[in-house]
Amino acid sequence: MRELELVSKQPGSHAYKRATVERLDIPNTLNREFDVPAPHQVWCGDIACIWAQGKWHYLAVVLDLCARRVVGWALSEKPDAELVIKALDMAYQQRGRPQGLLFHSDQGAPSMRAVNSASGSGVIECARA
Repeated sequence: MRELELVSKQPGSHAYKRATVERLDIPNTLNREFDVPAPHQVWCGDIACIWAQGKWHYLAVVLDLCARRVVGWALSEKPDAELVIKALDMAYQQRGRPQGLLFHSDQGAPSMRAVNSASGSGVIECARA
C-alpha cells in the first residue's frame, strides 16, 4: 500500500435507532430455542449496514435455523420494510413456498412491518426476540 501511496479510510460511526417500546403484542414463540429439528420450520433475519461507494447500503438476510444457511437476502439503500419483504419473498419462493413457517427477528421496525404485511397470507408467524 505504501508503494502505491494508498491509505485506509474508515467511515464515521453510524447511528442506529433503538426500539423504545417492547412489542408485547407479539408473542415470544421461539423462546430462544434455536436448535430446530427440520428445515423450513423457523427462519430468522436481520439487517446489516455496509459502507460502499461513499454511502450506506443495507443488507437484509434470512437464515434457516436448522440448516444455518442463508435462504434469502436483499440489498437496498434504505433500511425499510420493503427491504425485508424482498429478502423474505426470495427465501419463500426459492424454498418452495413452505407453510407454517415461524420468522424470528429482533424488534426492529422494518422487520416487524414487513412480517405484518407478509403474514396476511397466514403463511408466516412472527416471533419477537
